[in-house]
Amino acid sequence: MKFVTFAGSSHRLGVLLDPDTLFDLTSAWRHADDSTAPSDVGDLIALGPDGLREVERLLREQAGNAAYTARLADTRLLAPIPRPAKNIFCIGRNYREHIVEGNRARGRDPHDFPKVIEVFTKPPTTVIGPDAAIAAHADVTRELDYEVELGVVIGKAGINIPAARAMDHVFGYTIINDISARDLQKAHGQWFKGKALDSHCPMGPCIVHKQAIDDPHALSIQLDVNGERRQDSNTADLLFKIPDIIAQLSAGMTLEAGDIIATGTPSGVGLGLVPPRYLRKGDVVSARIEGLGVLRNTIGD
Repeated sequence: MKFVTFAGSSHRLGVLLDPDTLFDLTSAWRHADDSTAPSDVGDLIALGPDGLREVERLLREQAGNAAYTARLADTRLLAPIPRPAKNIFCIGRNYREHIVEGNRARGRDPHDFPKVIEVFTKPPTTVIGPDAAIAAHADVTRELDYEVELGVVIGKAGINIPAARAMDHVFGYTIINDISARDLQKAHGQWFKGKALDSHCPMGPCIVHKQAIDDPHALSIQLDVNGERRQDSNTADLLFKIPDIIAQLSAGMTLEAGDIIATGTPSGVGLGLVPPRYLRKGDVVSARIEGLGVLRNTIGD
């Protein structure tokens, strides 16, 4: 199942019936039981297995009801979790080719790979949805970069989660574009400020339930700027796989349902090009991951 959050009189939860048709789960749910109707994907995740069972029931009984369906082209999608309860966890330097290009750009040993995950976070205020404008913040940064990433959404809380059971805690997957101000990263001596500007975490267009993805470590992952391919890789190149990431993150720290993990970006970022090529106002950035769709945003003011 592909879950979306879309705009209406308020936020609404939907599921894609096909590439062109959306089923309004919130409206159908309210008709059955207004007290528990979720308004976004985060609300659905919080309901646990009971929530998914109710989704399945509503789809069986109401998927053909025109009162609850709409053309996707007529709706405005938001980020699937429009305002995460916590910062997004981000894994740095986690694709082998990206590590090599980054090390070369900084004059380091190209094959100096991390021994453990490198973690930073992005605040909830960075999150925007498909087709929303990415603020250029030209008064703050002149080196705006892109990073397509596979996002992992946690579905079940846990602490000290063994890698062997980590996938039991996953709800699904989404696309994240980790927009990065490279000059701020350098100026502040660490990554947070350069990763934390408002609107610098486009997410979407949907969250795909894990049962719909056979192998999250075998997905093509790409990013275009104005139609020009900049990043083109596969999640098979991840240095630390999803179970390892979850095991390391949850060591001594509780992961909660609805938490989001950005698993890293492949090679081809603007910083790594010679000379570097950064984003400018009007640029259209399209991030794609196999099975998850396309996340498209334009650089605004």
